[in-house]
Amino acid sequence: MKVPYIPTDAPFSDEQRNWLSGFMAGLHSRAIMGATQAPAAGGAQVEAKYIDIVYGTQTGNAEEVANEAADLARAKGFTPRVNELDAIEMDQLATLENLIVVISTYGEGEMPDNAELFWDALSATDAPRLESLNYGVLALGDTSYEHFCQAGKLIDTRLEQLGAKRLADRVDCDVDFEDAASEWLNASLPDAGVASAQADTAAAPKKKEKSGYSRKNPYLAKMVDNRVLSGAQSAKEIRHLAFDLGDSGLTYEAGDAMGVMPVNAPDLVGDILSRLGADQDTSIAGQDKPLGALLSTGLEIMTPSKDLIRALEPLAKDAEFTHVIGHGDKEALDAFLWGKDTLDLLNLNPDLKIDPAEFVSWLKPLQHRAYSISSSPKAHEGEVHLTVAAVRWTYNNRPHRGVCSTFMADHVPTGASAGIFMSPNKSFRVPENNDVPMIMVGPGTGIAPFRAFLEERRERGATGTNWLFFGDQHRETDFIYEDEISEMSTSGLLTRLDLAFSRDQSQKIYVQNRMAENGKDLFAMLEEGGHFYVCGDASRMAKDVDETLHKVIETQGGMSVEAAADYVSTLKREKRYVRDVY
Repeated sequence: MKVPYIPTDAPFSDEQRNWLSGFMAGLHSRAIMGATQAPAAGGAQVEAKYIDIVYGTQTGNAEEVANEAADLARAKGFTPRVNELDAIEMDQLATLENLIVVISTYGEGEMPDNAELFWDALSATDAPRLESLNYGVLALGDTSYEHFCQAGKLIDTRLEQLGAKRLADRVDCDVDFEDAASEWLNASLPDAGVASAQADTAAAPKKKEKSGYSRKNPYLAKMVDNRVLSGAQSAKEIRHLAFDLGDSGLTYEAGDAMGVMPVNAPDLVGDILSRLGADQDTSIAGQDKPLGALLSTGLEIMTPSKDLIRALEPLAKDAEFTHVIGHGDKEALDAFLWGKDTLDLLNLNPDLKIDPAEFVSWLKPLQHRAYSISSSPKAHEGEVHLTVAAVRWTYNNRPHRGVCSTFMADHVPTGASAGIFMSPNKSFRVPENNDVPMIMVGPGTGIAPFRAFLEERRERGATGTNWLFFGDQHRETDFIYEDEISEMSTSGLLTRLDLAFSRDQSQKIYVQNRMAENGKDLFAMLEEGGHFYVCGDASRMAKDVDETLHKVIETQGGMSVEAAADYVSTLKREKRYVRDVY
């Protein structure tokens, strides 16, 4: 049976609800749900049928999916129990009967932060046998990445190895799903029905946002501030962007992300139309929009899709392209594709004639981009702020641009509007206890959520220590929000500030170097109950910071490597070491 594709770590859809409805109905019909007796409204005894729903997420979206799954389960008469994966110990897992795992894949096939400890224990040689467990995995991913839904695949396989039985085939979710999911659901799913009398009082499934705005239905928000923060001589273009939430009803908290629906660059759309020998009004069979509109707002035309790469390779007649594809060397392919967009691949063979409809079939849907929010709603009522680096480069004498960053920078000036929606990230929050220390590591645009955190603590009147590690290339041109940070330092809100501008001296200095230099104080603050936050680049900075944190704890705590790792694991389990990395 073909499994539907469902969008990557995205808001819960009607199709997903239907899948889970069928999933729940299948559980009930097979009479495998654990049951206890509970009083009904009229005093009668009904079965309380339990199901455990666990999630692993980097940005918070999989948690929303898990909560939606719980609402569906409750509406069908089940009693759901929702937890993060890391909250489940192996001895507890061994006692469960039924489990739904909702998990996204982070980076290059990695487990999200709040699933690492669970996976380490599950994959260990001493993991318990799970013959009494029935499970299903809803994996969130993106086929543009090599290790599509790898986290879900690993957990699915390992549970099977330990003797657990699948309730349903794993669903590997991609960004485009509607048609395939609808076809699969219509052909395969039975009527859900009502599992028990509990359904009579169950609440209807909740929407992701009270406002009703989402990825599929973004709010058209007016830009009220769009200015460059970085200096004129900076190698970067970092902007402060502020949107008016108007009467949308959209709400957020410090630590959340915001999704922005971009429009592709008009000049790139025009160049691709010319390359195809088509015009804006060219109709495409099976599409409800003309070609120009599809290329502007419907399809991803910047980053070449896997389907486009596979289809073009034999047609391009380019020796290097054929070589890297033929040898299956990912690093070589990445190097070949570096800096190239879809048009660059089309131009590998200038004489190649391409049918517009065939070209469209190779492209993926244009997706939103998510950005860490850099404001506290308590400090900026009715507004939401972003801190965004506008990405630009030149290849083959033609300007290239990041899809969403330059859409906002160039085409959404003050007074113009863009489609937005909120993405809650409940695991990335200011400490509830206003007295505990807060340590923040956020170089470059990674400062975004920590501007929000500091504003939040100021508005709360929090007294806990606030320590920020910030850096970039040059202090003169790249110290974004310098005036605000200086004011926060002067007022005492920002208790401590350590700066690392890598290229202001012969030897490069990064935030992890400053951490190591101040290891004694850093460890002391952790011992006082401090919370440690990281935001920014996942591939290098976050890994270097994590390695330095382990070394600081090992050195300052007089611990072995293993003991330091256990200390860090405890920080993660207590939600005192959390990351917002990308």
